[in-house]
Amino acid sequence: MTSLPASTQRALGLAIDLDTCVGCHACIIACKEWNTANYGAPLSDRDAYGSDPVGTFLNRVHTYEYQPADSDSLDFQVTHFPKSCLHCEDAPCVTVCPTGASYKRSEDGIVLVNEEACIGCGLCAWACPYGARELDATAGVMKKCTLCVDRIYNENLPEVDREPACVRTCPAGARHFGDFADPGSQVSQLVRERGSITLMPEMETKPVNAYLPPRPKQQACGHTASAVQAKSAPETASPTGFLAWLDGALSRLEGSSSDKTA
Repeated sequence: MTSLPASTQRALGLAIDLDTCVGCHACIIACKEWNTANYGAPLSDRDAYGSDPVGTFLNRVHTYEYQPADSDSLDFQVTHFPKSCLHCEDAPCVTVCPTGASYKRSEDGIVLVNEEACIGCGLCAWACPYGARELDATAGVMKKCTLCVDRIYNENLPEVDREPACVRTCPAGARHFGDFADPGSQVSQLVRERGSITLMPEMETKPVNAYLPPRPKQQACGHTASAVQAKSAPETASPTGFLAWLDGALSRLEGSSSDKTA
């Protein structure tokens, strides 16, 4: 069995904003492309255009529709939930590996698979409570998110591109990459400001990745006090902020048109 490092110098991981993710799956496409063309054996697909396509993906997005527990209406909310390896501090997928193929790096905390040592037994997939590992049936080895380790340290890339492909691609800015061991990092600040959701804490795996919880949504039917106040506000109220700028711009445009007509 494989041992975990007593400590890691850094704790690299992702902070994923469930309030911002729009479920577009751009992160999935970017992850698939980068990890097929670069690190390790390609992520294979079987019968990709047939009636029963099967493929290997390191990142997936699940969509849930639910009614908030504290809601007093019948309105439902939709949350898109990206799922990949959480690079747990106490990773059971590592300690269960009989060949040492699964390991956690002491320098940055990233959990990886040495594909040359992997025998495809699947024990790590059974041990992972989050379903973050997949067997690539074509390559015969286990696959998982690497945090694009071949990308984040690649000095041949512009510095702005030295982050996981899913983070670089996300059009909504829902994914953030950084060092959770550094209290001054962006991901650490986001967790302090928003709080975070720990998945299945009873498993005591201590995930590094953090999920920022969805913010409460204002009911569309106007049941909340703020919505009622907004509806009852006089229509003649002077606009502020961006609306004030827009109102002024439109007024100037209208005045210019009148001068030309005269």
